Parts: sequence; structure tokens; C-alpha cells
Amino acid sequence: MGEYFKLFGALMTDHDLLRTLFDAAIEAADPSAALAKILPPKPKGRTVVVGAGKGVAQLAAAFEMLWGERVDGVVVTRYGYSARCKHITVREAAHPVPDDAGYMAARVLFAAVSNLTADDLVVALITGGGSALLPAPIDGLDLSDEQDLNAALLASGAPIGVMNMIRKQISTIKGGRLAAAAYPAQVISFVVSDVPGDDPAQVASGPTVADWTTREQALCAIENYGIKLPQRVAAALQRAPETAPLPDDPRFARNKVYVIASAQKSLEAAAKRARDHGLDAVILSDAIEGEARDVAKVHGAIARAVKTRHHPFVPPVVILSGGETTVTLCHKGKGGRNGEFQLALALELDGVDGVTALAADTDGIDGSETNAGAFVDTTSASRMRQAGIDPFAALAQNDSWSAFNAVEDLFEPGPTGTNVNDFRAIIIRD
Repeated sequence: MGEYFKLFGALMTDHDLLRTLFDAAIEAADPSAALAKILPPKPKGRTVVVGAGKGVAQLAAAFEMLWGERVDGVVVTRYGYSARCKHITVREAAHPVPDDAGYMAARVLFAAVSNLTADDLVVALITGGGSALLPAPIDGLDLSDEQDLNAALLASGAPIGVMNMIRKQISTIKGGRLAAAAYPAQVISFVVSDVPGDDPAQVASGPTVADWTTREQALCAIENYGIKLPQRVAAALQRAPETAPLPDDPRFARNKVYVIASAQKSLEAAAKRARDHGLDAVILSDAIEGEARDVAKVHGAIARAVKTRHHPFVPPVVILSGGETTVTLCHKGKGGRNGEFQLALALELDGVDGVTALAADTDGIDGSETNAGAFVDTTSASRMRQAGIDPFAALAQNDSWSAFNAVEDLFEPGPTGTNVNDFRAIIIRD
């Protein structure tokens, strides 16, 4: 269950160290400190706060405290992720498949930014997860169509950028449309990035940040990735006009966008924490995408090379990476992309001594259950077999949660109040 080493006179396992590295990543993604450095000037008129995402309630509470004056507004977060705000209304809705509460929340956000003037300021707080939390379908579609679309996209294995490109084309709020509705008020967006590359227009499908993607590009991506859209959505997409505003739209001329937390910053903090504990650290990338089990094979191959050949890194070392993998669902097992990554990694590292790993979603929830991810070590696959679980069969069934639950290796930190996507750390000892 991980090697022991001395830390300030106490025994600490590699599982403990991995938890510490995860904590460092989460601390670096706390947006309060970043917000304090870049608060805009007070406007002549009103200040209205809107936002969405799995970490938006905590962000709204921090903004209220820092702003120091009463603000109006509303934000929407996932069920169970709320935080107390004095004046900003916090609504809850379903994630990852939208529900009626999210549908109503999108309408409330539009109402909050209506009838504003050029003297007013809209502060948009955007974190990952906002796409599902703000269903607002175009004419001819309803909530059930967005639900069907989300389910199809989540099962497709397409990268997040492609999913968001498609979502924007059938939405009345995504792709900068909420910011356009706030005109002539200035909109300043504070974004906690959970997407590879930290493009703010991709986070929560960019309700206040436009991009250059078009309907034709979305149609090409659907064909290239073989995505099977629900029939009504496919028909609506074919006939939908190009209505999304582009970044050069004059309504956005005064708007500003700040990315205040990201995967790279969190990985750098985790690397520093590792070095503080006497362990060398390397960051592969903060923007790794691809099928979770395939990404695990690459990480496993690197770990084996480090262990057996001391190449490309010399142990002891921790290898860190971030980004967002995907899972093409073939069956209806329990778990998420980090669990799937770890189950595939457990098979890659079966019998390789001195390697311990953690993969987890930084928002605290991975997929369908309450865990953020799971731990893996050299004994994981064999312990699953002893517990009556065939890890190969569990992987084929997309059932990572059951496999790791059987060996008590689920990682369950609870909601973290932020979201900078996947966190992966692999410790390799001599």
C-alpha cells in the first residue's frame, strides 16, 4: 500500500504524499487570492454577478467578501456544491445531465442581465461544469433534447472542445450569448479553467466569452468523430442559422476576461510540494486528452521505463499531468474518466514494484459516484482478483468504481470548491 518514509519525524506513506500533492493542487486553484489582485473599479451604476459551474458558489462568496459592497445577482452550481452568500442567490441544478432546475436557472441569469446600462458592471464567474448547468435550447428544441444531446456527447469519447463546439450551436446562452444579452453593460469574466489549453471560451461552453467556431465546423466535427446525435438535435443543427456572436462583435468591445486558476498552476504547486518533501517532480503536460485507458497505457509505459531503465527520468520521482481524458461508454458500469484511467494503469503496472499513483478530478467528483478518483499501486490488480473482481472485465464494463471499491482504494475528498480538471500523480521509487 505504498512505501513509508520519514517526514518531520513521522512515518508517511506514498498514499499520504499523493493526498498532500492533491491538496497543494487544490490550494493553488483557490481563486480568492487571484481575485483580490484583479478586482475591477467600482462602476457608476449597478454591479450584477452571474455565473455557473461546480465551483461557482465558493467563488461568488469570495467575490462578495472582497468587493465590500452589496451586489445583486445569481449563480448556479451542482446539487450539493452550494456555499453561503449574503446577497448573491445560489441555485442548484443537475450535472452532468441537465434538469428543469438548470433550465430555470438559465432564464434567471438572462433576467439578471436584462435592462442594464453602460454604467452598469456584470461580473461573470465561470468554472467547469457550467455547460450542463445552463440548458437553454434554441427554438424547436426543449430540455429533453439537451438532455439527450449531453448523454450522447458524454458517451461519444469526443474531446471536450468538440463537445462544447456542438453544445454552443443549439444553445441560446452559450458561446458568448449571455454577455451579448448584458450589452451595453461591461462584462468582466473571471474564469477557473478546467479545459486543456485554458481557452476561456471553452470553460462551461463560454456563456460570456465568444469564439470563432461555426455551425459548419460543428457539423464537420460530428462527422469526423462519428458522433450519433439524437435525431431532433441533428435536424435542428442542420437548419440552425449562424446566430452565435463572434469575438469581434462590437458588443464585446469593453469586456475583459481573466483566467484566475488553471491546471498548469495547480500542477506547478504540486511539483513544488513534492520537492519540499525531497522528491523530484516533472510535469508531462497540463493539456493531455484522449481515451482514458489509452492515456493510461502511455503513462504506464513511462513509469516502467523510469523504474527499469532510469529513463527519461531518474527515480525517485513523481510524474504529474493534467488535462481531460474521455471515456467511450460501451457499458453502464459505475465510475468516471479518472477511475477508468486508474484501472487501466493498474493493469499496466501489475507487479511493477515501487510505483504508486493517484488520478482524481479536482472538483472532488469523478463520474457517477461520490469519489474523485482512486489510488493504484503494484498490488492493485492482484488485490482485485483476490476480492473476486477481474480487472480486465471491469475495464471492459466501464466499471472502475466497483473494482476500486472492492479493494478500498477509492479517493473521496468531497467537493473541493474549485475545478481545474484532472490531476494525475505517479510516484516511482528505486
